[in-house]
Amino acid sequence: MKKILIILCFFTSTQIILAQSTPAFWQEIIAFKKKDSTQAPPSNAILFVGSSSFAMWKDVNNYFPGYNIINRGFGGSTLPDVIRYTYDIVLPYQPKQVVIYCGENDLVTADSVTAVEAFNRFKTLFGMIRTNLPNTPIAFVSMKPSPSRASIQVKMKEANKFIKNYISSQANTAFIDIYDLMLDEKGQMRAELYIGDRLHMNAKGYAIWQKAIAPYLIK
Repeated sequence: MKKILIILCFFTSTQIILAQSTPAFWQEIIAFKKKDSTQAPPSNAILFVGSSSFAMWKDVNNYFPGYNIINRGFGGSTLPDVIRYTYDIVLPYQPKQVVIYCGENDLVTADSVTAVEAFNRFKTLFGMIRTNLPNTPIAFVSMKPSPSRASIQVKMKEANKFIKNYISSQANTAFIDIYDLMLDEKGQMRAELYIGDRLHMNAKGYAIWQKAIAPYLIK
């Protein structure tokens, strides 16, 4: 009986250690790698990378006919998460353009960073991509006005402004501002653009994104 208990304790301890040592979203990254090993991604494609607003855009290629798009959004990710996996899901594709949507989750996580801190995180990610892919155009889609996150809109607009100003000073970049496009004529957030959680978008929301993003994509 003691031997059985010792074995059970060993396996339980091992599982806890493994769980603690596995970085967040590693399983999602492994799934991307497995997909790439069984179905080679297109070369010279446009890479969409970031958080759940991209991850849930499952039919993104249907919105942009004539473009090869690799979608590597993973749900709930923050800018540090994308930074952590840049060498796994950004650089290996050698994309002809990188389109980023991330930062919204940074402002509401447990550490609840400031707009300046989120901006500095973006600069780190931008620097990594630009250093390794110096000729690749980089576009940033502004953080959106999610009704479920009304309490952080001031901070979000501030972070968007910092990022926009920074991008405007860099070559071969674009800031794609979707924020105001998702407000009504009174400047209020539009719940009808979102699914039940009032955070993730439905087809109406993505249609707005399609019109805003399309002019910036590289042929």
